[in-house]
Amino acid sequence: MNRASSVSRWLAGASLVLAAGIAQAAVSVVVPGDANPWLAGMPDGANASNGDLAPAQSPVLVSGLPWVAGSAVMFQSVVGAVSYAGTCPSVSNCFGPDGDVLMTDFNYDTRSLLGLQGGENGIGNIKAPLSSLVGVFLGAAQPNLSAVPAELDFNDSAIGIGFASLSPGLKQVFFIGDGLGAGGVMQSFIVPDGATRLYLGTMDGFGWTGNNGAFTLDVSAVPEPAAWLLSLAGLALLGLRRTRQRG
Repeated sequence: MNRASSVSRWLAGASLVLAAGIAQAAVSVVVPGDANPWLAGMPDGANASNGDLAPAQSPVLVSGLPWVAGSAVMFQSVVGAVSYAGTCPSVSNCFGPDGDVLMTDFNYDTRSLLGLQGGENGIGNIKAPLSSLVGVFLGAAQPNLSAVPAELDFNDSAIGIGFASLSPGLKQVFFIGDGLGAGGVMQSFIVPDGATRLYLGTMDGFGWTGNNGAFTLDVSAVPEPAAWLLSLAGLALLGLRRTRQRG
């Protein structure tokens, strides 16, 4: 076998190992119905939304994954149901991860009725289906120490909930739902610059304390193409070095 063929075979095998490692870079998360995203990154005792308190109603911090700006995050196998009043599944207002998408009168953020159009604790407002799964990226700093970002409106036809890819900014609460877009294709959520944390919660207007049920899901992080190509280049150089040593 010549040197070029040997390098090619070694690189192909190493690439498969790298790809398998990336594909398996996922963590399982349980998000309770009372997880309030406007308490993300806030210390114990902080409050939001008409009486919710940290850590009792804090959203879930996703741990164990690298948050690299420009890389894609995907939410897979999202199951479960959440109710904003009553116990799932014995009540009619118990909804899956896409939320109350059929009841259009509730597809807005009722927080605005409380005069909270600018968000809370430095975290931006959102318009999204009631009881749906949502997330928010934060940097290292406590969110209420900087300006509130613009609202994301998922009732707007320009965004909707069937998008292929979404690029939320830091502190912008964003809709996740079941993680699937039009045609059941898995959606990509691009990590913003400066992100060090990802929190998951549920959508409500106020008073998450009365919510129950939960969503379970897998969260995975996929490197951006440039990082993938850089990894392959590194593997190629390593393969050449090993081949030369053997020769």
